[in-house]
Amino acid sequence: MLFQALRWISSSSIGRRDTPLETAWAVIGWWEARRIPFNLLVGATGVVASIAILVVAWMSDRTLGIPFGWPDPPFFVVLGVIAFAVAANVCYTGGWVAELIVRKTWPNQAEHIGPISFALGSFFAVLVTLLPVALIGGAAVLLGVAQWLGYSVEPG
Repeated sequence: MLFQALRWISSSSIGRRDTPLETAWAVIGWWEARRIPFNLLVGATGVVASIAILVVAWMSDRTLGIPFGWPDPPFFVVLGVIAFAVAANVCYTGGWVAELIVRKTWPNQAEHIGPISFALGSFFAVLVTLLPVALIGGAAVLLGVAQWLGYSVEPG
């Protein structure tokens, strides 16, 4: 699955290069032309992750009596989303910075690094965006099992 996703990203029109890039500005332009699609992909994944976390919080509140996964106060969600968006874009900028470094260090290998980095970075960003769902969902399941086994599971 990982290799299929990476192959799909790198072979799509957004992830491949049809002509070699000659200048640093061309490299930066190639990356920046893909920033909005990258942000849309990660943002859409974030919406799905947020909905999943809200479902976990709702279900754990109804079954365990604890809204596990719901931040207190809820305003922290907004701060978390902003911080994550900034961090994702800083890391995205690292893609073209790394490519420029590779072009200086290993010029013979440089042309392949951009599409590969873009594909890997996009895939990794989606996984990191989904990670809270796995952690919060897994912890909620563990709390449910603990409660089912008779252990006291109380808020705070």
